[in-house]
Amino acid sequence: MAIEKMKRLRMVAMTADREELLRKLQHMGCVEIVQPEADPEDPLWASLSPPDAGGLAAAHEEQTGAERALEVLKRYAPVKSGLLEPKPDVREGDLLDQARAKAAREAAREINDLDRRLAAIHAEENKLDGQKAVLRPWLDLDLPLETGSTGQVTIQLGTLPANVPMGQAEGEVQAASQLAELNEVSADREYRYCMLVCHTSQAEAALETLKALGWSRANLRDWTGTAAENLKRLEQQTKALKDESASIEAKLSGMGEYNAPLRQLSDLAGVNASREEARSCLMDTGQTFLLEGWVQADQWPALERELSAYPCAAEASDPAPEDYPRVPVRLKNNWFTKPLNMVTDMYSLPAYGSLDPNPLMAPFFILFYGMMMADMGYGLIMMIASVVVIKKARPDGATMRYMMPLLGLCGVSTFLWGAATGGFFGDLIPQLVQLMNPNSTFALPKLFDPLDKAVNVLVGALVLGVVQIFTGMAVSMYKQIKQGETMAALCNEGAWFLVFICAGVAAVTGLVTPMIVVILVILVLTQGYGKKGVVGKLMGIFGSLYNNITGYFSDILSYSRLMALMLAGAVTAQVFNTLGAMTGNVIAFFIIAMVGNALNFALNILGCFVHDMRLQCLEYFGRFYEDGGKPFRPLDLNTKYYKVVK
Repeated sequence: MAIEKMKRLRMVAMTADREELLRKLQHMGCVEIVQPEADPEDPLWASLSPPDAGGLAAAHEEQTGAERALEVLKRYAPVKSGLLEPKPDVREGDLLDQARAKAAREAAREINDLDRRLAAIHAEENKLDGQKAVLRPWLDLDLPLETGSTGQVTIQLGTLPANVPMGQAEGEVQAASQLAELNEVSADREYRYCMLVCHTSQAEAALETLKALGWSRANLRDWTGTAAENLKRLEQQTKALKDESASIEAKLSGMGEYNAPLRQLSDLAGVNASREEARSCLMDTGQTFLLEGWVQADQWPALERELSAYPCAAEASDPAPEDYPRVPVRLKNNWFTKPLNMVTDMYSLPAYGSLDPNPLMAPFFILFYGMMMADMGYGLIMMIASVVVIKKARPDGATMRYMMPLLGLCGVSTFLWGAATGGFFGDLIPQLVQLMNPNSTFALPKLFDPLDKAVNVLVGALVLGVVQIFTGMAVSMYKQIKQGETMAALCNEGAWFLVFICAGVAAVTGLVTPMIVVILVILVLTQGYGKKGVVGKLMGIFGSLYNNITGYFSDILSYSRLMALMLAGAVTAQVFNTLGAMTGNVIAFFIIAMVGNALNFALNILGCFVHDMRLQCLEYFGRFYEDGGKPFRPLDLNTKYYKVVK
């Protein structure tokens, strides 16, 4: 239950062994490779250069191609999977098998080519549909569309707005030119499609008249033959495209067997990309390369044995305190405290060389969560859900592998607090018994009723808050004393410990005046520590009084949320149970009560987590926690679809 010790790894090896060594490190999964720090004063540094990064781009391209092929198969040949189906296992050798990878690459290439052809077909179909829309208004025109004007006759196809009466348009054209005729071919709600035929000498006058009415010339000059002939040809082309599209879709629908190989190919490409990213951090000479990174101290002996088989020089040294900000952090916890990594990761990892907060936080987090939920029914659901998901889905993601165990632990606490308060989906059982027997006075056994003892619950919540704050103060004192700052620890947290103890003695015994005198003496003697001069010490005393009194008071009051959420959840559940009981029908009671409790559960399971997080991260962590650590990310076989069995 601590922060793993890290060692700084430096290694120089032969370039010929580079790929094999990187694969060995990736198999072991214990080394985070970092970019070496340049030394401008070293003349040898100028001779070092990073290796070619072409492999990284190729790996990303291969992974993108595999993912795209999987997306295509998801549309045409989806794989059925269970709700909580875990990642399938794959042996490391099978994942890295190049023969399988080659077959999967060919399948990905074929699937993506077919998908691109489908996209081209759909684009061509859209183009043909647009052309059909242009031709349909002219289907009744039994005249080749390429027919143009002659030296004596002008022929023009065009449109008029639908709101222009055809009779008016014909009349105005006749008035403008005796040798002109306007014929309507078809019409829709927006336009009239017409053909103008007139003598060339009077074409200008006729067209000017039509333009005044909204005439727009039709753009059909690229067509040959009649509109009906062209539409028939387009329909034939469309049918051929649809047949080809159906054939491709049928072929894709029968390629579901490639889902598994493509997923392995995507994982393999991801593994290769990780290795290439690590490779880009190396520095090369003509014959050798330099590797720098971090390795867990307990894994260095095994790594050293593996490296002894290669002609290389490697050393692992403990980081100096000034290097701590750059040292990656990995937490080492047991089954009880490890689920709290979820909370720590969401906040910030502790700085290297500081304390692991999980053992200090776990009892309080789980206790507070259960107090706020406080219902046996909700606790049972949480425990059952946790066990089912862990056993069936075997979660190993960055969040789920911590969330489910934490849900189970909080479910145990919720059940125990529910047993103490007599809550089982609120007062579901007493309401049900009373619905069936109005004279019944049945009630679940309980230690206390939070609704009747709200003040006692509030006092208990504040006491728990004081206990957690005292714990944080004690940890802070321990850290300061360990760092050699004993006087600072005694004059800060130590003095306020005594202040709180004296205040408690005054409250219990009634010796208010003597305790006030003792408190004032303690504050005067300690709160000016570190300040120079009389004025500085006085300012330090008054500043400390204001900051600490308001700070501690507000922090302790924050724990009243434990009482507030306990009462809110209990009241909400009882309200829905009462609404169900008002129907007088058992079935209606169950429906209303279960729907209401489901909503109450969904709201509180998130709300309690948020408020619990706030108490830990603000009121508790602020007293001793040093954040800012960066996670330890070793070169490993990280996969998306399969769990690698080494």
